[in-house]
Amino acid sequence: MGLLRLLKSSFKNIYKNRMRSLLTSLGIIIGVGSVIVMVAIGDGSRIQIEQQIASMGTNLITVLPRRGVGVPHRLTKSDSEKLKNEATYIMAVSGIRQRIFNIVGGDGNWSALVMGVEPDYLIIRSWNMQEGNFFEEEDLLHRRRVAVLGATVASQLFGARDPIGERIRIGTNHFRVTGVLERRGIGAAGNDQDDVVMVPLDTALTRMSPIRAPLLSSIALSVIHEDFMSRAQQEIDIILRESHNTAPNAPASFEILNMADVIARAAKTSRLLTNLLSAIAGVSLLVGGIGIMNIMLVSVTERTREIGIRMAVGARKKDILFQFLSESIILSLIGGIIGVVFAVFVCKFLTAFMAMPTYINPVVIMISVLFAAMVGIFFGFYPAKKAAGLYPIDALRYE
Repeated sequence: MGLLRLLKSSFKNIYKNRMRSLLTSLGIIIGVGSVIVMVAIGDGSRIQIEQQIASMGTNLITVLPRRGVGVPHRLTKSDSEKLKNEATYIMAVSGIRQRIFNIVGGDGNWSALVMGVEPDYLIIRSWNMQEGNFFEEEDLLHRRRVAVLGATVASQLFGARDPIGERIRIGTNHFRVTGVLERRGIGAAGNDQDDVVMVPLDTALTRMSPIRAPLLSSIALSVIHEDFMSRAQQEIDIILRESHNTAPNAPASFEILNMADVIARAAKTSRLLTNLLSAIAGVSLLVGGIGIMNIMLVSVTERTREIGIRMAVGARKKDILFQFLSESIILSLIGGIIGVVFAVFVCKFLTAFMAMPTYINPVVIMISVLFAAMVGIFFGFYPAKKAAGLYPIDALRYE
């Protein structure tokens, strides 16, 4: 039997029992659709997390004071300056002092994170100005009360008005607004990165610190190239141990976080979750395959007399085998294609109405459809072999 004739006959038999065929393919439809949707959600979440973390600076290293029994909580401006002067793999350093303050200005009253930083902070975070200017070293030296607003704070305090040159009150101190930061959106931790006010670090340490001590919340550093991240970490550890008079084997009063490692851990966790969800969704493909086997066995029983007649007029065993096997494969492929269409619509819906990031990988679609075809071959082979093994006389006598 020729290929075209075989396919024509298979489609004819499937169409004749189209409702049963559709219900038979339902397991494949749900299986393929579920796998694609789960992988799309996992990949979309992973890409979003990587983008959000990368927006903080892929070459970013953060030094935090270590909290624990017997461990002093201290990072000072002198630590930041020592790193700036001695670290060879670092291109930018900024000490950070941060605290939540109530801010009054324009027509608004708003509570936001106020960060005392150094001019290098924008370089470290790859952050640009939307309008106005960031403060400079001279502003730190003279401890000037100037402030740069995040987009959210600017909107809450001044609405559509231009805030440049306006006065705001942070706590009990008055500041002059010199610029507005470019909008960044939601960060990797789910926080609004634009809900922030930045002021010169020295101003924050001397005018806005309740203990009037030059203690930092953290130190942010940007490495000259990603290839030097591990060397930079070792160098930072050596410099800060020397600054704190800490022996090489003693517990450090600080901890060093590498943003590249954070991205890698987040990606690994996302992949594990995606694989788990895909494996669970893939079970429905096996269930769908069992359904196809069941229906094909029923079809063999129903068409036993037809098989006997075809054998009597010259059909060979392999013709009967390929006939039923092709029907099984076509049922699986139809289910796979409908499942792909179903998955695309579900992903579009999730992205548009539930703000859930999804990414449909064409490779995943191809693998899912091929796997559906393999399910059709695997679960359709036994019924097809059973049909091909019938004796013509017994088949003709079957009622």
